[in-house]
Amino acid sequence: MTQHPLLVVMGVSGSGKSTVGAAIAQRLQVAFADADDFHPPENIAKMASGRPLDDDDRRPWLETLGDWLAEHEPTGAVLSCSALKRSYRDLLHSRTHGLQLLHLSGTPEVIEARLAGRAGHFMPASLLRSQFTALEPLASDEPGTTIDVDQDIDAIVDHYLASTMARSLLT
Repeated sequence: MTQHPLLVVMGVSGSGKSTVGAAIAQRLQVAFADADDFHPPENIAKMASGRPLDDDDRRPWLETLGDWLAEHEPTGAVLSCSALKRSYRDLLHSRTHGLQLLHLSGTPEVIEARLAGRAGHFMPASLLRSQFTALEPLASDEPGTTIDVDQDIDAIVDHYLASTMARSLLT
């Protein structure tokens, strides 16, 4: 593992990106940000009305996220971000060096149960199907790890950190 990791924790809404990302950032003692906090008001209003964002809505938001990651590259950072499509992840990679990805993966049933227990979020559970439709899992040439979310947060964090340490010993 590099001394200053740069990580995007990705997945559909309700997969635990923010919780896991914050926990990893705390363990690694690096900055953490939730990509939801970077959405412009128009995007939030669109999602709150039950309409999914399109690529034109996402591009400026992703560029802002890439800039945030680039600013934190010298000291390391963790960003929770859906990053559902390969093209979105490629845009983030284009603004940074050494970016790693952690895909929090789960079945629709597990994620729906998580969403049912979450209150106060602007994205309605009705948009979950569109997220699973848009999701492009990590390709074999993308630098990252996929972990099943049907376990507790500490187990997910431990699994990620152990796999990252193992990879760094092999390189």
